[in-house]
Amino acid sequence: MLKQHNPNMVFFMETKVNDKRMERIRRRSGFINGIEVGADGSRGGLCLAWREECKVSLRTLSKNHIDVLIEERNVQEVWRFTGFYGSPYANSQLASWSLLRALGQEQQFSWLSGGQPREERKMTAFREVLDEC
Repeated sequence: MLKQHNPNMVFFMETKVNDKRMERIRRRSGFINGIEVGADGSRGGLCLAWREECKVSLRTLSKNHIDVLIEERNVQEVWRFTGFYGSPYANSQLASWSLLRALGQEQQFSWLSGGQPREERKMTAFREVLDEC
């Protein structure tokens, strides 16, 4: 997919590798710049990777998110990107939604959201939190 679409920025989640290994994978994929959050054993792991066309400033990160500001050469406005990985376990989802609500409190910048389509019933709580943000 990276070769087909050639994005300037990509967010990986559930990498299941430590930060050093993810850095090697990122560089091999053609992304010189990046932020890695290593997996906890074989669970989790995040990586935000970008090309030189973007200037990325880290705001906050955790095992569940990477929150950055983006400046692009051809875009006048600074915008915000949050790569978010909510817990797949029902007993941990409230903590995920609380984190997302906290991130959503700051509304100074345009905020990008998106991702893969999911089952409607699984997305209801997530959409409610995004609406609050």
